[in-house]
Amino acid sequence: MNTKTAWDRVIIARKTERPKALDYINQIFTDFVELHGDRLYGDDKAIVGGIAELEGIPVTIIGEQKGKTAKENIERNFGMPNPEGYRKALRLMKQAEKFGRPIITFIDTPGAYPGMEAEERGQGEAIAKNLFEMSKLKVPTISVVIGEGSSGGALAIGVTDIIIMLENSIYSILSPEGFASILYKDSSKSKEAAEKMKITAKELKKLEIIDEVIKEPEEGIEKNFDVVCKNLKNKLLKNIKTLDKLEKDDLIEKRFEKYRKIGGIL
Repeated sequence: MNTKTAWDRVIIARKTERPKALDYINQIFTDFVELHGDRLYGDDKAIVGGIAELEGIPVTIIGEQKGKTAKENIERNFGMPNPEGYRKALRLMKQAEKFGRPIITFIDTPGAYPGMEAEERGQGEAIAKNLFEMSKLKVPTISVVIGEGSSGGALAIGVTDIIIMLENSIYSILSPEGFASILYKDSSKSKEAAEKMKITAKELKKLEIIDEVIKEPEEGIEKNFDVVCKNLKNKLLKNIKTLDKLEKDDLIEKRFEKYRKIGGIL
């Protein structure tokens, strides 16, 4: 019997050895070509993106990328994007819309980078613009929460037609530590906060905030990564084919209704 607590899943979602966005991209897709830069400031390595094929279907992929070593994490800013990362993501989304490519995003971040330089370059505006533009994209969009999905840093690439979560990933308005600091004035109560926040895939599926859950092997996702990727690939193909049948106006309307409903739940 699976008796993992919400905090157990927080720990699993944050594990260094847990597969990252590029692991999924390289395993599931073919002919991936990474594209760089936001055409305004620079290239943010906390977000990777480009063009690939999914069983012959051209797609645009965007992912928040953490590292697996201290050196990689420093290079990737621990998966915390700066404004140029979100602007790069939006540039690729608009390019996908122009050429009619479905968009798939991989969410894995503790949040947008909160540094002074990020704020000076318009962090809040970059996130807000992504939310606005994603809501009216005229192509199918799917997001997959593969690890830690926290705050606006996750939502900035997560306003999609379909939201898929891996079984031991988490998705929340902020970290349990942050929630505990605000609500209980004590960050040490993060375990209690995690239970209250309803951040697990099972709870979010029950609330109808997410659409599908990908089961993970008990021994750890890294131990049977091929099977997880196969199941995720099948889900992506199924949903892309379903969404692709909708007229553009219907696609946008259904997306609007989805988030209006989520807003009512929250």
